[in-house]
Amino acid sequence: MMVRSHAPSSLMGIAVFAALLFLLHPSSAQLSSNFYATSCPNVSNIVQTVIQQALQSDPRITASLLRLHFHDCFVDGCDGSLLLDNSANISSEKDAAPNTNSTRGFDVVDNIKSAIESSCPGTVSCADILALGAQASVVLSGGPSWTVLLGRRDSLTANQAGANTSIPSPFGSLANLTSQFAAVGLDTNDLVTLSGAHTFGRAQCRTFSPRLYNFNASGSPDPTISPSYLTTLQQLCPQNGSGSVLANLDPTTVDTFDNNYYANLQNNQGLLQSDQELFSTSGAATISIVNSFSGNQSAFFQSFAQSMINMGNISPLTGSSGEIRSNCRKVNGS
Repeated sequence: MMVRSHAPSSLMGIAVFAALLFLLHPSSAQLSSNFYATSCPNVSNIVQTVIQQALQSDPRITASLLRLHFHDCFVDGCDGSLLLDNSANISSEKDAAPNTNSTRGFDVVDNIKSAIESSCPGTVSCADILALGAQASVVLSGGPSWTVLLGRRDSLTANQAGANTSIPSPFGSLANLTSQFAAVGLDTNDLVTLSGAHTFGRAQCRTFSPRLYNFNASGSPDPTISPSYLTTLQQLCPQNGSGSVLANLDPTTVDTFDNNYYANLQNNQGLLQSDQELFSTSGAATISIVNSFSGNQSAFFQSFAQSMINMGNISPLTGSSGEIRSNCRKVNGS
């Protein structure tokens, strides 16, 4: 009898402990595909409509919105912290080195937020708007769709120092990139897959010009750049020229979401060092993944959808954590 009475109590103790852990460490399992099913059922349509309108005058906007979600999630999770402007209490992540004069599309996020507030006031977080905006942007550019998990809440602060160290660099080695992805729970397949987002969009000369003239302080170009592509890039980005000139990340299908990015790597036409490293690092596990995606767009699309869900699950604020901002640029009441 004594043994029988102790077993249930010990199990109850374990259950209570597990419940406490769950409350202390909210998990991505709390996100749901139908989170706004009754409170804001048209949210996805609203997001897509605003982005479609923006696309009419800005063909770059879809790549830019996808990038905002990426840069937000890598800094303390997908919590909308990137969207906060400077204030008395906040040093904006927008001013971190990976974001300053680089991230864009904040005005479109504002327009999405305004449209949603008109339909469903105080309901949809800015963090979820970034997740929905990323998915709509990929679909509108010819890429895959996926079921976006929702229910994130917005941060009350930003982390500019974290943005300077956590966001993968265009100059990063494969080892550094792998480490940064692992730090947020993403693996090598996620790294290669999410890098495929560079199948559209632009990059400034300053993000790759060292490869063209003085790679790793060698005084010579990066040997992994094909000679013809090197000539093209040197003409676009002359030595000591403006670092803000834009180059297409994918020289073949500039604004289309497809798998040409991986063929570009095979042809030594990856624009950023962080791109070409995936294929040109000798013996790397990433090479076979690049080859697979280059030959099979469906496989890339399927993997991209899953990796976007994986990235969207990075440390979301849920439940009573954070807030639902009424203005994505500032904390409520500030």
